[in-house]
Amino acid sequence: MARRGRYEKTYEPKEPLSPWARAATMLVAFVGMVAFAVVLARLTLEPSAASEALTHSNFTPGDSIGEYLEQPAFRDTVKQLGGNILLGVPFGLLLPVILPRTRGLVRVGVATALTMVLVELAQGAFVTGRTFDIDDVILNTAGALLGYLVLGRRLGRAVHPRRHHWWHRFTRRNATDV
Repeated sequence: MARRGRYEKTYEPKEPLSPWARAATMLVAFVGMVAFAVVLARLTLEPSAASEALTHSNFTPGDSIGEYLEQPAFRDTVKQLGGNILLGVPFGLLLPVILPRTRGLVRVGVATALTMVLVELAQGAFVTGRTFDIDDVILNTAGALLGYLVLGRRLGRAVHPRRHHWWHRFTRRNATDV
């Protein structure tokens, strides 16, 4: 009995999606990403004059998270930390569906981190009452990775099944070889 290598087992959908279902899924994901971009812009790029005196930039990872955890109001802590994590989840769900090259945990994480760094830089430079916070980038990226692991990976593979490249014939065994 031959042993299988640890990289040979892959998820393949039972039936590939029809071209119409695939196009519809990608369209829905694209519309979802546009809607998410609008919500992201409204949440992060609107001025907040009321909190202008309270804002300060944070370039040290963990400082803001520590401050939130030390707050006596548990509701505010959950709102800040959970809200930043939830804000990243749509990236992990939608990126692998819209852009098949972003499939993979590292790729989703890098794409989300780069996008969120740009959002934070725009906040700090152009928006009154908002500043750059590296912890927001970390929490948003964690949310994207969570979304990818929970559902984004399966969605991406259902819409964009793995291609069988010429080099796979050297790494995969035929059913008759096993």
